[in-house]
Amino acid sequence: MDFSASGQSMSIDHPDGITRLRSIVHRLRAPGGCPWDREQTHESLVPHLLEEAYEVADAIRAGDPALMCEELGDLLLQPVLHAEIASETGAFDLDRMAHMLADKLVRRHPHVFGEAQAADSEAVLKQWDAIKRQEKGVEKEGMLQGVGAGLPALMRAQKLQKKAARVGFDWPTAAPVFEKLREEITELEQAISTGQVKSVEEELGDLLFTVVNLARKLGLEAEPALAAANDKFTRRFHEMERALAAMGKKLDGSLSLYEMDAAWDAVKNKEGA
Repeated sequence: MDFSASGQSMSIDHPDGITRLRSIVHRLRAPGGCPWDREQTHESLVPHLLEEAYEVADAIRAGDPALMCEELGDLLLQPVLHAEIASETGAFDLDRMAHMLADKLVRRHPHVFGEAQAADSEAVLKQWDAIKRQEKGVEKEGMLQGVGAGLPALMRAQKLQKKAARVGFDWPTAAPVFEKLREEITELEQAISTGQVKSVEEELGDLLFTVVNLARKLGLEAEPALAAANDKFTRRFHEMERALAAMGKKLDGSLSLYEMDAAWDAVKNKEGA
């Protein structure tokens, strides 16, 4: 099946995967296509973009190549859809998007495509940041200006800390971070004792920020670490629920904390952690 897209003849049966995908998305957005796809805008697709990105992350953590391939494909649909929507007003299209990205990669890798030198990953990142700031004309602005804008708070905290660490604003090891962690816990307890909600919120934020710093100093990413903890809690809670159900008990608010703790500990001990 052929149809015209941007003045070119395209086929939804094209052997090239990207060309075929673009053709299908064009058809979905065209008159007589899919009502849902035709209604979408850049703004309406934002939740789908975020959801697909997190589903890719889950697939990667699961270590399932087939699932990764599927979820990455779902994520790929998002920029293709955005490019199709933009092309309808002449703003940009997928080719322009790809060329802009390719140009950026070449500019920001002068140690590969030019004469610059970068001995290790840290040098590459510093060079990338310097080029990026020069391109955006923000050399005279604060170094953390706009860093991580739009990211979830946990991820943004780690990104901010990494950026600051590149200029040496960082603890040398994880040991001082533990001291800072104890300090923040004490300050949070003091704030709670005053009963001032705003102060409690601020100190809690400081504590969380320090926990992220600890994760970074241990060579870990805070976001997937917390995601794994969420998954573990969910799994153990379900096991506790099943164990209690086997004893004829329900999680309906009637059980004491002692009963639930005993069932929780049994599940935890069964897992060996």
